[in-house]
Amino acid sequence: MLDKELQKLGLSDKEAKVYLSSLELGPSPVQVIAQKAGVNRATTYVMIESLIGRGLMSSFEKGKKRFFTAESPDQLMTLLKKEEAEVGTKIKQLGDMIPELKMIFSNADEKPKVRFFEGIDGLEAIREDALNSKCESLEEIVSLDEYYKIFPPGDNDFRHTFLKRIGSIPIKVLYTSKSGPILKQKEGVIERRYISQDKFSFSTEIVIYGNKISISVCRGKIIGVIIENKNISDSLRAIFNLVWKVAEKY
Repeated sequence: MLDKELQKLGLSDKEAKVYLSSLELGPSPVQVIAQKAGVNRATTYVMIESLIGRGLMSSFEKGKKRFFTAESPDQLMTLLKKEEAEVGTKIKQLGDMIPELKMIFSNADEKPKVRFFEGIDGLEAIREDALNSKCESLEEIVSLDEYYKIFPPGDNDFRHTFLKRIGSIPIKVLYTSKSGPILKQKEGVIERRYISQDKFSFSTEIVIYGNKISISVCRGKIIGVIIENKNISDSLRAIFNLVWKVAEKY
């Protein structure tokens, strides 16, 4: 039972057995301690050296034999107090390091987080991310021709369902279409502007929301990506606003 308690104080299973055996035996050769502890002789030597290093055992020579003995149990308290002092020192050292570590962590947090998606399910997952983002506004650039190949238009199509679910968030849409300006310019919280394909050749969809940008490729293999980074989203939003100013009002 005592060996389990000693393990709670930081001794290994075999260290505890060797220490208790030595404590009971008094000064003894290694083979006697090993036999009582139920640990092989070679391992007992290793455990004794470890305990000597921790100040819990010592050795002396008598004649041609080397004897080992356990130190007073008071040494256990001394050992714990020493370890407690060392922990206190380490806590202080860590406290001094925390500001620098936080700076490194903060810089790492500024690196863009990128997630990749594939297929129609992937594009739907991207939409769900935008819906759950609680952003204050949403900006979209889209090629309707390419988009409608994947999600054909209709009263309850994927696009209309998304716009209904987005709620009261202001949305600006820049779009291209071979059919010209086919969407309503103003519809609730949604504003749209048309860009001629002659001026702006575009075959993907880009959505800017909060600190994120999603890019969806609807031509060929359907793939999408979400990039999360404030600097990138702010920069792309600024470019969007420039294009918005020169886009056609109709």
